[in-house]
Amino acid sequence: MTTPSRLPDPYGQGSGSNLADILERVLDKGIVIAGDIRINLLDIELLTIKLRLIVASVDKAKEMGIDWWEDDPALSSGARRKELARENAELRERLAELEPDRAQEEAP
Repeated sequence: MTTPSRLPDPYGQGSGSNLADILERVLDKGIVIAGDIRINLLDIELLTIKLRLIVASVDKAKEMGIDWWEDDPALSSGARRKELARENAELRERLAELEPDRAQEEAP
């Protein structure tokens, strides 16, 4: 007489769809993990670390008002172009202040 095995099914047999379902739910709903670490010595706070982790899809994050990546030049080509245009305008203003005669000659 054999007893049924209590071991889980090996990876690849149905676990892929379960993992995909879980991932879809997490990205659709979003998940927040928060925690604080405080190190005190004799009632003197030496160190405080606040950890916040949000896992969500881009659409869900935008619904929550989180869109910092759109304005970060390291992550967004549009933000990078805006940053370069701002820097270019600033440099032109500084150049006009340093060389007022030349700036008037170049003006149409």
